[in-house]
Amino acid sequence: MKKTAVWACWMLLLVGVASCDSDREVQCLHDPQKKIAISFTPIEDSLPAIRNKKDLAHFFSRHLEIANIFFKRQNYPNDSAFINHYYRWFSHPSMDTLLLETKKVFGDGSELKNEFQVAFSNMSYFYPGFKPPHVVTLITGMETDLFVSDSLIIVGLDYYLGKKAKYRPDMHQYMLQRFEKNYIVPSAVLLFGIDTRYNHTVLSDHTVLADMVAYGKAYYFAKQMLPCAPDSIFIGYTGKDIAGAEANQDVIWKKLIEDEALFSTSQQIKQRYLNERPKTYEIGNDCPGRIATWVGWKIVRTYMKENPTITLPQLMATAQAEKILKESKYRPETH
Repeated sequence: MKKTAVWACWMLLLVGVASCDSDREVQCLHDPQKKIAISFTPIEDSLPAIRNKKDLAHFFSRHLEIANIFFKRQNYPNDSAFINHYYRWFSHPSMDTLLLETKKVFGDGSELKNEFQVAFSNMSYFYPGFKPPHVVTLITGMETDLFVSDSLIIVGLDYYLGKKAKYRPDMHQYMLQRFEKNYIVPSAVLLFGIDTRYNHTVLSDHTVLADMVAYGKAYYFAKQMLPCAPDSIFIGYTGKDIAGAEANQDVIWKKLIEDEALFSTSQQIKQRYLNERPKTYEIGNDCPGRIATWVGWKIVRTYMKENPTITLPQLMATAQAEKILKESKYRPETH
């Protein structure tokens, strides 16, 4: 009886967890009745299983997009040089380690597939004509991380194995933190959000403000596609970074005004406030890099709160950054 009771308790718990997961998914969909089907093909077993050059050539002939887009076939003088290079690459024993770790982190890929499905369902909600791209996952030996187009997404899963992985991408630590598995789908939808097919801009406007608002719109767009994902995932900050930026937003805004940054077209100013850096040292050693893009996101959010009748497609079609700033009535909160 005790065993039966314990088993029954575990079953109730598991049902409860499944119910919670289901409820959370419903909350993450703008219209739960319109969850769309997607095409998702995991082929991470394929390349480590290659045993000769003929098999590798056959693989690439069946996956021309992967050969050309992900592995840059055009950079090699001929097919033989291309196949010889990658045969050495994929026959290395480290590929077996990468495959084992990928299986451990991603399992059968169902969790990643479901996250893409949620994002694409929400995109279809806002843009009814949207056709979800085909998603392919594989391991590349740390060759490439992510490719996104309107018809195809390719994910190099081994880039996203996380802190415990034996092999990690060769990059600075402040950038490396963005290569965890929970960043994959947010990164993909963010690329849709910055694409000019969705994110309209004034092409002749090269000011810092124009870039701030364009990034802000992209972050806002991505958040609508994955409303349950934390803000830190989209902008690539830690929770501490977000908290610090929120607490010092008045200081950040004051510095941007003092430096006359908003309407500047100076590459030096853009490097300081928009480009990839570990910190924005001009503001403080605890201020994260790319801080003006975070301010741009704040401006866009404020604009949408001030204009509740504006839809996401209408926001994305508003090209004038100065119009969004003015109508946002943005004023940083003081703490």
